Amino acid sequence: MTASLIFIKNMVAGKVKKPGKRGRKPAKIDLKAKLERSRQSARECRARKKLRYQYLEELVSSKERAICALREELEMYKQWCSAMDQGKIPSEIKALLTADEQKTPAGGATKTSKNSKTNGISNGSS
Repeated sequence: MTASLIFIKNMVAGKVKKPGKRGRKPAKIDLKAKLERSRQSARECRARKKLRYQYLEELVSSKERAICALREELEMYKQWCSAMDQGKIPSEIKALLTADEQKTPAGGATKTSKNSKTNGISNGSS
């Protein structure tokens, strides 16, 4: 292109554009203010990081406590199984069975009454 065509191409609404970088030009910012903003941003970042690590540490400790409780429960069940393999019924299981037997008659009566109702309906309809 010739120089005159470049000049015409760069003219927009009567203004001459200088070739170079596009976009916003950086404002002249006070260096002290810029440094202070950077320091403040770094302080806030460190504070956020500290809070995040505290949260993660609490989460890990709660999960470790849960794991310990589950391991204890598993060990208890293993002991019960080994006792039952030897022909002994642990007292805890006996207590659970007697508690279930006491609850079963009341629950069993309602289940049988429901079954008898449905059986009566199906018998009457056939």
